[in-house]
Amino acid sequence: MKPMKIILGIAGEIASGKGTLAKHIEEKYSGSSHRFSTALRDVARRMHLEESRENLQKISTIFRENFNDDILSMVVCQDAQEDTHQVIAIDGVRRMADIKYLKNLEGFKLIYVEANMDIRYHRIVNRRENSDDAHKPYAEFVADHQREAESQIKDLKNYADFVVNNEGTFLELYHQVDKIIKDLGEKN
Repeated sequence: MKPMKIILGIAGEIASGKGTLAKHIEEKYSGSSHRFSTALRDVARRMHLEESRENLQKISTIFRENFNDDILSMVVCQDAQEDTHQVIAIDGVRRMADIKYLKNLEGFKLIYVEANMDIRYHRIVNRRENSDDAHKPYAEFVADHQREAESQIKDLKNYADFVVNNEGTFLELYHQVDKIIKDLGEKN
């Protein structure tokens, strides 16, 4: 009998370490990861739009307002179901609608990653994932947390199966997720 997949939804505020956890899962466990923002970035590139946080949030809003609130969840869920990897990360869970849809995946657990605002600000400026990150003023970073796409994230902590702190080293973060995966694997 094949063991059940471990599917870890990763939620957390901007630059909390979601992508870092997903990358660790890919590398250490020969796993895979799926991001909610992948479809949004695909559309932005196809439309020759700058991949800024603001543009990605606008595209997300257009999708949700014109289709349904869980359209991106449906895409990511389908990707995870078709994925043959044993350990899968779903990076960027942002809304309650995402959890309601994803929790129906066998083996799904939600991890909430937390880190304080100052640490996260320095990360976002240094990593430059979006075109507007490198020169982002602190006040704008704080304002980004008030945007619609970010509004439900903090509440997801209340629904998480696991909460990890990412204010230390990479090794400290990895140790937390390794323990989660080990414990889940033992339950299979």
